[in-house]
Amino acid sequence: MHVIVDLMLIPLGTGVSLSPYVAACERTLTAAGLKPVLHANGTNVEGDWDAVFAAVRRCHEVVHQMGAPRISTLIKVGTRTDRPQTMQDKVESVLKQLAAEA
Repeated sequence: MHVIVDLMLIPLGTGVSLSPYVAACERTLTAAGLKPVLHANGTNVEGDWDAVFAAVRRCHEVVHQMGAPRISTLIKVGTRTDRPQTMQDKVESVLKQLAAEA
């Protein structure tokens, strides 16, 4: 099943700067053959359900190995069965609506 996920992984007990952990997770997602899209409050990623969630698990493992004693993760998951849809399709749909209003 194809899934689009919005992932926010939050290491706890590591100090104020989270960018090294975010970068490690981005590298992990890419190494899994996924194409993460970083945004200000997390990362969007799409692919096969099992591949995406295996990569999320691997992100947890990597961030723990970096010294984070705890991790809190927020995940929003979207699937659909009526037709294929990518993250880019969703963005283009909104951009099309905005362009029609201009």
